[in-house]
Amino acid sequence: MKNLRRSLPPLSSLLPFEAAARLGSLTKAAAELNLTQAAISKQIRALEQDLGTQLFERRNRAVYLTDEGRELGRMVSDALGPIGAHCDALRHKHEGGDVVLRSQLCEGLYWLMPRLSKFYQLHPDVPVRVMVSTRPIPEAEERFDLALQTIGRDIGSAKLVLTGADEVFPVCSPSYLAGLDQPPDLSRLADYRLLHHKVVPQDWVDWDHWLDQLDAPVRVGDAGEAYDSYPMMLQAALEGHGIALGWRRTVENYLSSGALVRPFAGSLSLPDGLSVYQPTDGQQRAGTAVLLEWLKSELS
Repeated sequence: MKNLRRSLPPLSSLLPFEAAARLGSLTKAAAELNLTQAAISKQIRALEQDLGTQLFERRNRAVYLTDEGRELGRMVSDALGPIGAHCDALRHKHEGGDVVLRSQLCEGLYWLMPRLSKFYQLHPDVPVRVMVSTRPIPEAEERFDLALQTIGRDIGSAKLVLTGADEVFPVCSPSYLAGLDQPPDLSRLADYRLLHHKVVPQDWVDWDHWLDQLDAPVRVGDAGEAYDSYPMMLQAALEGHGIALGWRRTVENYLSSGALVRPFAGSLSLPDGLSVYQPTDGQQRAGTAVLLEWLKSELS
């Protein structure tokens, strides 16, 4: 094996660099590592000198990753993330305590919470701590036992253990539907006020992608209202702003109560729409298997 001491720069400089690259700020990196901004800057300059490469561009009191810095930042995060997770697992190997279920906001808010009381009724002796995060699993800073995501493939330090189907279809409030001057017609979709969930990158199904998958002879572009938050967009639909694309697992309770309706029959199937992950280190708290089996039954 190659002598890593000769190849690697000092770890004391890699940690400040990783934090600054991930957070996009020397100030935030300093706060996270409990160091001064000057100390962070000094370590990054030492790393740049060691590598003979500029990693950050410094403009107007702000820092921006160069192409080399961006690539190195990804590599360092990918390498240190699993190491940190495994070390955390070793520290807690013999601990009991809550089973930690990590969840994206929408899955936790709309799908998990209406069901979790059933789990507690069945398993009152298995405590669960739900940890909501908008950050992807590879960037998780706290150890978890299970995670709910909408990815459908193995990712970094977590393995895919279970998937559940979902579907996407248009929804709106009864009041919006009643206000249309004609019965809803998918071919006239561009005439309606549409609600969009816009994120960068656009890794959610948007209107034109949905229409394309259904071979519908119409496109709508970006006309309408745009939101960078799915819960905000869904709330806009509930308030009668227009028609939104809803994921079945997030809108089923609103459909059952009549708060939302489906103006069109079309639906896009997502066979792996919801995924459950476990850390790849193999360590898990007592009760994890029980929670996983319950999630399996709920997703079937």
